[in-house]
Amino acid sequence: MSSPLIVQSDHTLLLEVEHDQYVECRDFLVLFAELVKSPEFIHTYKITPLSLWNAAALEISLQEIFDGLQNFSKYPLPANVLADIQEWYASYGKLVLQKESKNRLLLQVEDTTILERLIHDKSLKSFWLEESSNGLFVAASERGNVKYALIKAGYPVKDLCGYLSGEDLVVSLRDTDLEGNPFALRDYQQDAVDAFYHAGRKTGGNGIIVLPCGSGKTIIGLGAIASISNHTLIVTTNNVSVHQWQHELLSKTYLSPDDIGEYTGMLKKIRPITITTYQMLTHRKSKEDSMNNLDLFTNYNWGLIVYDEVHLLPAPIFRATTDIQAKRRLGLTATLVREDGKEDDVFALIGPKRYDVPWKTLESRGYIAEAFCTEYRLQLPPDEELAYAHAQKRERFRIASENSKKIELVEELLADHADDYILVIGQYITQLNALANHLKYPLITGKTKHTEREKLYGDFKTGKIKVLIVSKVANFAVDLPDANVLIQISGSFGSRQEEAQRLGRILRPKKQSSFFYTLVSKGTDEQRFSVNRQLFLVEQGYRYHIEYFE
Repeated sequence: MSSPLIVQSDHTLLLEVEHDQYVECRDFLVLFAELVKSPEFIHTYKITPLSLWNAAALEISLQEIFDGLQNFSKYPLPANVLADIQEWYASYGKLVLQKESKNRLLLQVEDTTILERLIHDKSLKSFWLEESSNGLFVAASERGNVKYALIKAGYPVKDLCGYLSGEDLVVSLRDTDLEGNPFALRDYQQDAVDAFYHAGRKTGGNGIIVLPCGSGKTIIGLGAIASISNHTLIVTTNNVSVHQWQHELLSKTYLSPDDIGEYTGMLKKIRPITITTYQMLTHRKSKEDSMNNLDLFTNYNWGLIVYDEVHLLPAPIFRATTDIQAKRRLGLTATLVREDGKEDDVFALIGPKRYDVPWKTLESRGYIAEAFCTEYRLQLPPDEELAYAHAQKRERFRIASENSKKIELVEELLADHADDYILVIGQYITQLNALANHLKYPLITGKTKHTEREKLYGDFKTGKIKVLIVSKVANFAVDLPDANVLIQISGSFGSRQEEAQRLGRILRPKKQSSFFYTLVSKGTDEQRFSVNRQLFLVEQGYRYHIEYFE
């Protein structure tokens, strides 16, 4: 039997989808390569410096990468690719940041060629206090900034400076949660905590855990908080998520309500465990005003900062993150994909990817639901087709997204899934309002009051309502465990991250399978963008069945 992989000299890898070894090879490639495109029969991956730095940080050995490529490759491996893999992989660890004193750090650079380059690089000169025989001294206050600048220059830094302890807080996990259910970390959740914490050594304490929605990333956060047992700041996406973190902390640890504070627009209580939102931290009255809430990072003695949905980390918090490099930092996400291509920013300021498991692997073990993905392609009605033909590019996408025939298809899908729990999600409020008015189902948008939002989510969880129409506010950190059907009527252009997050809304394990429907206008920009949206999920092993609705 021939092998499934072709390794090309431009660092791309071509994987044959119908091959018997496809799944095994795909799971191998995601350890050190990035998916580029995924048509029906051949998937294209690319090896990059960042993908290999993450592999090195995960302690995937160079020999394992070479052996796997050799075993799966149909043809001899190009010599230049092997050389570049070795060089890029080895560059992680060539620059090591060590603590020299309270106020100074030593950037150890054993390679004299690299050291000379760094010394004479004009963009880096302001960081160097003085030279030493094997490196350069840096002010401790510049720890984050120098790492950020070096990775932009192509030099990843292995940070072994260690961390300051925050205020002590004993946090222990329950064996039975407050609802009376047995509780313990699953094996992969404990592995993720161990990979992050690294028994308290300098090599641990920062980085990203990448796991699918529904697999219990919050539980991993609780495990990390218990391991460190210090005052902790948790930053998440919205007030609903703040309250979900509060619930999980109270239910699954021995912390009391007095130990947990909420810092939001509704309540501003700072406690040993404080939960806030990205929006709250970056809030300011006007563009001219300062973001005073960012002081929450630096004015308190946190031992750990948890970034929920870390791929959303906004630029102002990136800047604040450079000031708190002495604190342990944990990022949680379902996908490190950023549409602005700034994944290396997350690597530099939060840390490398510490743990990652393919979605289909967890599905096969029953930890997330089996999901079937279908894309429906609809023709635009004649009048909307005419408007589309005469519109500007950005207007065309919205016209296609708001295709009025989608309402009829949503009605049919709701009828087909009359016994299921269904989320209908979209990008445009006018479209969602029209759908809600037509179908007579409740709608949640960013303008829905928090109390009403919580009530509707609660009614959905208890089965009082079985269909919810939601805007993009439900993309992240909404815990609706019984939802098993999601109908996506519009989205944010070609956002792979959004597609993954939306599928994640229905992946909590349950007895029945889950169904993900995405509705696009045939032959339009929306259909073209849908191909890009699906890339990340195809990498994870999901396939989209195509249907046509006339």
